[in-house]
Amino acid sequence: MNSIEIILLAIVLGVDCCVVSFSQGLIVKEEKELNSLKLALTMGFFQALMPAIGYLFAFLISGLVENFSHLLVFVIFLILGINFITEAFMEDTEEKNSCIDVKCLLMLGLATSIDALGAGASLRFSETSLIVPAIVIGLVSFVMSIIGFWSSAYFEKLPSKVMEICGGVILIVLAVKSLF
Repeated sequence: MNSIEIILLAIVLGVDCCVVSFSQGLIVKEEKELNSLKLALTMGFFQALMPAIGYLFAFLISGLVENFSHLLVFVIFLILGINFITEAFMEDTEEKNSCIDVKCLLMLGLATSIDALGAGASLRFSETSLIVPAIVIGLVSFVMSIIGFWSSAYFEKLPSKVMEICGGVILIVLAVKSLF
């Protein structure tokens, strides 16, 4: 792969990070700077790690993961999306989960980076070095996550319940998209 192909791959893999971060930006109201950074670091880390895992275990995992990776992504995004929508209807006296806790970050990082696992295997099969693509993919995903999170600020004037439902719907759409 040449440099342009690596950058294009990084952008394609970063799109899910951008959309998921956008949905989180709609919901998160407290410590936005810190939470956007935690989310972007998680996305960038997983997007850099998964190609490395895919690269190292290309021959072993390609057959195993290829058959059900879309179902894994579907289930994770569907559960998170339903959770967001359910929480939108919780009583305001209850503490709502903004989904920036460690468990949710790990789930989001894993779900958005399943494709990167396959990309790592394709890097191996195309005899492309791993280090530069993994770093580029991680950095692009980090930047796209920040952009996605903060671009949601343009919609903050809308009621938070609407934003939570929209965030959930976005995740459910991503879940359905993963099936195709």
